[in-house]
Amino acid sequence: MSGSYGNIMNVDTTGASEATARPEGLSYAGVPASEKIAERDLKNMEKYKDMIKKVGNMKSVDPAVIAGIISRESHAGTILQGGWGDEGNAFGLMQVDKRYHKIVGSWDSEEHLAQGTGILCDMVNAIQKKFPTWTKEQQLKGGISAYNAGPMSVQTYDRIDIGTTHHDYANDVVARAKVFKRNGY
Repeated sequence: MSGSYGNIMNVDTTGASEATARPEGLSYAGVPASEKIAERDLKNMEKYKDMIKKVGNMKSVDPAVIAGIISRESHAGTILQGGWGDEGNAFGLMQVDKRYHKIVGSWDSEEHLAQGTGILCDMVNAIQKKFPTWTKEQQLKGGISAYNAGPMSVQTYDRIDIGTTHHDYANDVVARAKVFKRNGY
């Protein structure tokens, strides 16, 4: 299933920046760095695979995209403290920010994944309205960027990640999502 927001395998990507790759212990950046990080998360992500697929199906979002966001946000939950990250501001596998959203469910629940995926859908929809001439794949990538930094931060396609964490959020998530797609998500 590719979801109603475009095919993740057709989204172009430059992958992780050096600023994202270096803390992961990698001496290289780009798509190979994103792929390596996602591969490291595969085993821990496995316990959430059925739930990710269920929520993806429910929301018409490619489960691989959800897994890509979970990998980037929480390394499949392995870096969270009691379900919290971002200095206590973000909650759960998808790191929903309590400053902008009412937190629902437990950090690793289907309810949480549905909330995070719903936020992603809202962001893609906002980008579709803002950039109606973009392809579905461009809008999907814009929505992934907006998931991190909000729809106002997305100004042009070629600078889609300006304003996101390490200026590579969407590119890194897309590259990671492709790994999860190739692994049955």
